[in-house]
Parts: sequence; structure tokens; C-alpha cells
Amino acid sequence: MDTRLTQHPLGFWTLADKPGAEELSDYYANKYYQQACGSYELQYSDEERAYFRTKLAQRHAVLQRIAPHGHTMLDVGCGEGFALAYFREQGWTVKGFDFSAAGVESQNPACRDALVAGDVFALLDAEIAAGRKYDVVWLQNVLEHVLDPVALLVSLNSLLSQEGVAVITVPNDFSALQREALSQGHIDQEFWVALPDHLSYFDHVSLPATAKGTGWDCVELLGDFPIDWFLFHSGSNYVRDRTLGKAAHRARVQLENLIDRQPTDAVLDFWAAAGRLGIGRDLTCFLKHSAEP
Repeated sequence: MDTRLTQHPLGFWTLADKPGAEELSDYYANKYYQQACGSYELQYSDEERAYFRTKLAQRHAVLQRIAPHGHTMLDVGCGEGFALAYFREQGWTVKGFDFSAAGVESQNPACRDALVAGDVFALLDAEIAAGRKYDVVWLQNVLEHVLDPVALLVSLNSLLSQEGVAVITVPNDFSALQREALSQGHIDQEFWVALPDHLSYFDHVSLPATAKGTGWDCVELLGDFPIDWFLFHSGSNYVRDRTLGKAAHRARVQLENLIDRQPTDAVLDFWAAAGRLGIGRDLTCFLKHSAEP
């Protein structure tokens, strides 16, 4: 596979020679949630589960402000089903798509009835053809995996109600923080390039620009904990020393949970500032139909 990355006219970086659609579909159906690996584990600690809930509650608080009448949600690539479980608990009607049912069955089996397992993109096409609309369409760490993120964002316009919101979370890659760590010699590789899993790479500039170019307005942008700060200290550099990764992750979880104990408005202001600065490890963009014709 050609591993060259090129910069799209909308600003994000993308793999020049992408795999075929069938190859990619098989890859995701077989890889994720079948075994504990990477960010997906068979068991989570209580503080990790609190962290998951913390991030969901923050995004829900934004939705209550910008789309207060929302009550239906489609989670595209719903993974282990934590968002399905959270929003159902808030009284929402939820549906999730994923290539595999293993994650939901392992972590949130009560939401199995809300999951449709299969080719996510064929399922999306069927939803659009049926004319179904949702108040929220949720994509958490999905956009970076797809063959054509521009086409996907365009298609989501057809799935949202008039005042609906698309909530898009992506890794913050090729960020100023990562590039500074590389230029200062704290790391010697672009560790965030993860092929063939991640086919495209967004930062705090290219993500809103891509949204704008596909018919959306980014009405809110949140960052999260800048775990890449740990790369600037030899005692916590988890790229140079992979054994430090779990400790870095645990520190992030504990600090995220601590920050979330503060007043909600202050917490959201803090993460919005992180988003504007482009320093969070992940970015979450809240999109509404563009006001421009």
C-alpha cells in the first residue's frame, strides 16, 4: 500500500492511495471489539467509565444549549454503545450503526436492540432513501476512518432535522503541539499516523473548514485533555517509552474527571478554549445546516 499522505483542498491530510470499500468493510468488521486492543478494552475501571460519562455529559450540555428540543439520535459507528446508553438514559430515542455487534454486546448489552450491525455506509444510504430524520447524528472517531470524509459529511445533511446537529469527534492530528514535539526532538516519528486505520487527519483549522465546505456551520468546537503535553517531559514521554502509555492515560482520566467537578459553564469554556487553540488530543465539532445558500 502506498503510504503517502496528501493535503486535501479543504486542508486535512489524507492517504493518497486508499484501500477498496470491500476491503475496508471486512477489516473493520473483523478487527474492532473482537479482542482487547488499543482504546477498546474488554474491561474498564470505574474511573474510566466515569470519564466516558463525563465526556458524554459535556457534549449533551452543549446540545441542550444549541438544540434544546432534540430527542432522537443516530450514532454512526456506535462502537461499544456508551453514547447509546447515555442518551437513552436521558429519555432520547436512539439508534446505532456499526460493522460489528461485539462492542455493544460486551459493554452495553441493554442497547443491543438499538443497534443495527452491518455495512455502515449501506445502512446510511438506506436511512437517507427512507427519508428518516434525526435531531442528532453522532460520529465519534469515525470520520478519520472513512474512504471519503467529504462525501460522508455531505450525505449527513439529508439525515438531520431542520434544527438538527451533527456531532463529529476526531483525533487532533498534525497539530501544532505534535509538530512542535517533533521539531524539538521529543519524538522522532509522526506517531499519530496510523495506517490503514486512519485514512484522513484533521486539526482545529481543517475540521471546521471541511464542515464549511460540505454544507455545515461549526457552531461549537471542543478540545479535550492535551495528553501530548506529556511528550515534552522525558519521564512521561509515552512515544519514546511505550511502557508509560497506561500511566499517561490514567492521568488524563483522573484530570478530566477532576475538571468536570467544576461548574458546567466553566468546564465547557475551558474545553472550548482548548478547541480554539487546537491543543486537545481529540476535537469535537457541533455542526448545523449552513445558513448560507
